[in-house]
Amino acid sequence: MNWRRRQSTHAFSGLIKGFRRNREGAAALEFAILAVPFLMLTFATFETFFAFAGEQVLANAVETMSRKIRTGEITFAQGKATDMTEVEFREAFCEEIAVFNMCSDSEAASPDKLHIDVRQFSSFGDMPRQIPKVSTADYADLDTTGFGFSPGGPNSINMVRAFYRWQIITDIIRPYVTTIRPEGDPLPTDYLMVSTAAIQNEEYE
Repeated sequence: MNWRRRQSTHAFSGLIKGFRRNREGAAALEFAILAVPFLMLTFATFETFFAFAGEQVLANAVETMSRKIRTGEITFAQGKATDMTEVEFREAFCEEIAVFNMCSDSEAASPDKLHIDVRQFSSFGDMPRQIPKVSTADYADLDTTGFGFSPGGPNSINMVRAFYRWQIITDIIRPYVTTIRPEGDPLPTDYLMVSTAAIQNEEYE
């Protein structure tokens, strides 16, 4: 009787030890636990990279378009072949940022995410220095009511500003990256890209 009891106890003990040594499926279980946060972190890293890369693309577009205004390659209401309307200017601007597909088919005619302000000023000191917001509240939306398209001719002083609403998708980085809350949205969802160029046109003919 004691022999059978000892044999049963030994078998049970061996079963427990074997269970402890058996690591089959552990890697799959560990991967299942870590996969979600790892993938979220990876996606957040890529989204942050694309957001800042998109901002650099926007800055390059502002530099390119402002140079064309400064040299007379783009003019406004001067009766020249180089004259552009606001919509035409926006279409050309969208082509400059096409690498990131930042403009929809209707963006040039109906601004939604891309807002451009091109105006002439009597001096550099008269140019606005702040981002126009609808209020002083945190995450206040962009105020575009004063935006226009009226660059001057030769020797004129002009400002070219571009603002782009870049929507942040990943929840893990949204509180740290977003800067504005579009009207109707309860939480900040957009990272506002901003690029500005202040120029004085050359004496082109």
